[in-house]
Amino acid sequence: MKIAVGSDHGGFLLKKEVIHHLEEAGYEVMDFGTHSEASCDYPDIANAVALKVVDKSYDFGILICGTGIGISIAANKIPGVRAALCSDTFSAHACREHNNANILALGQRVIGPGLALDIVDTFLKAEFQGGRHLSRVEKIHKIESEFTK
Repeated sequence: MKIAVGSDHGGFLLKKEVIHHLEEAGYEVMDFGTHSEASCDYPDIANAVALKVVDKSYDFGILICGTGIGISIAANKIPGVRAALCSDTFSAHACREHNNANILALGQRVIGPGLALDIVDTFLKAEFQGGRHLSRVEKIHKIESEFTK
């Protein structure tokens, strides 16, 4: 499985831990930046990761900023992205099982690294359940397509 990972300066330290964890688990990981704690703009990182997930170059994306809010908002502007900000494992599996989320967003200043890695593992191991959830995801796509003409 291929995972695209990115962060702004506010998520840089957690991103390094997440990448190490993913590589240790055998995932193929690409780091889309940032590569230091120097201030940068999270929309640029969100855009880079989101585009690679939407074009199917990567199976999933993980985005990290200080709170996870800004970077998830930016990613969700890309048609086809379903980025979910998660601060607990229940949300991590629910967003995959029910919403078919394709990008996980985390907040370095909100959760610690131990919980973050549990959330990452939960997100990546969960599978979309389809069924009644499929029609809801299709409705999201329909709304999206109405505004991206």
